Amino acid sequence: MNIKDLGYDDFFKSNRIKLGLDCFQIARVIAEYKEAYKIKNSDGEYLAKVTGKQIFKASSREDYPAVGDWVAITQLDEDSAIIHAIFPRRTVMKRKYCSKNESQIIATNVDVSYIIESVDRDYNLNRFERYFATAMDGGIMPAIILNKIDLISKDELDSKLLQIKNRFRDVDIISISALTNEGLDKLRRHILRGKTYCFLGSSGVGKSSLINKLIGSSKIKTGDVGSHSGRGKHITTTREMYFLEKGGIVIDNPGMREIGMTDTDTGINSVFDEIADLAKKCKFKNCTHIHETGCEVLKALKSGKLDDERYSNYINLKKETEYYEMTEVEKRKKDRKFGKFMTNAKKDFRKFKHKDYGD
Repeated sequence: MNIKDLGYDDFFKSNRIKLGLDCFQIARVIAEYKEAYKIKNSDGEYLAKVTGKQIFKASSREDYPAVGDWVAITQLDEDSAIIHAIFPRRTVMKRKYCSKNESQIIATNVDVSYIIESVDRDYNLNRFERYFATAMDGGIMPAIILNKIDLISKDELDSKLLQIKNRFRDVDIISISALTNEGLDKLRRHILRGKTYCFLGSSGVGKSSLINKLIGSSKIKTGDVGSHSGRGKHITTTREMYFLEKGGIVIDNPGMREIGMTDTDTGINSVFDEIADLAKKCKFKNCTHIHETGCEVLKALKSGKLDDERYSNYINLKKETEYYEMTEVEKRKKDRKFGKFMTNAKKDFRKFKHKDYGD
């Protein structure tokens, strides 16, 4: 496998020269473990760690390597290496990290992000929009895979495809069944040599099963959806990159029950472009599109030109993004204010209860 098959191109070549890293060997991060990374180049695969200098300079999680990164390395022996630097990222997909006000990188230098939903338990248009906003904010083109189509009739499938096409314009949609292989050839034709594709979705939607089909083996463990909970089991526990025999790179990710929004204003405006265009015509520049007079978004909603569910999801995602963008001080202030409100509300409730019930 040559370096171009791993996704190396002129963008990374020019940055390598610009940063004076051409004296080092290069490799791509293909898996991330605790305090270690699996990297790959045309010579082979190595287990690598970052230098102490990099750890000292890091100010956030984003300063560490992530799956998809190109890195400058020194090979120590036939199995191990040291990472000296991370190349600038062309694209990056990230989400809010747990309950903290920091982001977690899902994958970098991705060309297309396939958002996978199954037609049985998981199908949700709002979730597509959430993933789309995250992908597009990082410069990644989103696409849809509708999996497990063997579980529904053709009429039901046609109805879902129509819903998706009405909600999302100019988005590639591939309907597929990992069980019967229907649609698998179409997916293979979409995956091009030297390009990187990230597979995202909830647990149990069939991401790993699809990748196993594409690479022609059972490298990735798969599990069934729980019969009682209706939720997928977390079989994939690490992000890892796989290489197709005919070219193309795919990244499998652990299932995500939800993807928290970061500062994805650009992505949201791209996904909801018709609302963003209406917002430019609002009477007030800081219009929240919730209650203001002269709001073009509310006008379109009232007239029926704007879908109610799409509007509601837009407002929810904007609120989540705005909350993420708050500084820690603002968050604490807001939380204290809410705490005082709850304390006073409880006092008022006790007074009210005492007055009326003699308690």
